[in-house]
Amino acid sequence: VSPFIVQELADALKGIDIPVLVKNPVNPDIDLWQGALERFSNAGITQLGTIHRGFSSYDKTSKYRNKPNWSIPIELKRRMPDLPIICDPSHITGRRDLIEMVSQRAMDLHFDGLMIETHPTPDEAWSDAKQQITPEVLGHLLANLKLPIIASTDNTAQQQLDDLRQMIDSLDAEVVDLIGKRMNLVEQIAAIKQQHQISVFQPERWNDIITNRIQQGIPLQLNEAFIHKLFEIIHDKSIKTQFEVMQKNKSV
Repeated sequence: VSPFIVQELADALKGIDIPVLVKNPVNPDIDLWQGALERFSNAGITQLGTIHRGFSSYDKTSKYRNKPNWSIPIELKRRMPDLPIICDPSHITGRRDLIEMVSQRAMDLHFDGLMIETHPTPDEAWSDAKQQITPEVLGHLLANLKLPIIASTDNTAQQQLDDLRQMIDSLDAEVVDLIGKRMNLVEQIAAIKQQHQISVFQPERWNDIITNRIQQGIPLQLNEAFIHKLFEIIHDKSIKTQFEVMQKNKSV
């Protein structure tokens, strides 16, 4: 959590090249996580790895002790492709009945390993008893994990994947183009609002957008939470763009 303490640890390890595993910070901040790794790397540590133990959340209805927020470790892997990432299903779930499901998800996402708490009599463990499993259950879990391959040696399957990915690339290009056009309209809206001293944030308009977009997504089988999150990001960028346009116009 504290870059200053992480730097003290990195300084203490200078000249001692041992394996160092860095757990993610409790808050979902990928730059903070990457920064910690870079501090150890700059100290000369070459045997670096990470542990994904989930992120704290204010959502009390979540079934997880710490939300996995899979997109964050996936982005870290994109930024640092040679970095091993180990998943900690015990701390993510906080309950033993979900450990197998989270472990399989980690394997499906090509994590490099698992860190699972085990105890001969879990209910008697001195800490985190609810998230521990017996060695027998652990053995069963590991035996039943399905380890996916990265790429298929089947030429037909690979060609099908390549064709579909090309279609996705084409659609993504259209999405980016449409977002760019949307932001151009936002800039025009900002100019009108500034001219007539209209508030940047319009709560009723925002509520209409969310309600309508969710309804549009239902027949397309698009999850409500996904649509809400997507348009939150777009709306946040729109608000920032309006402020930037207004500030630019003032300076002119």
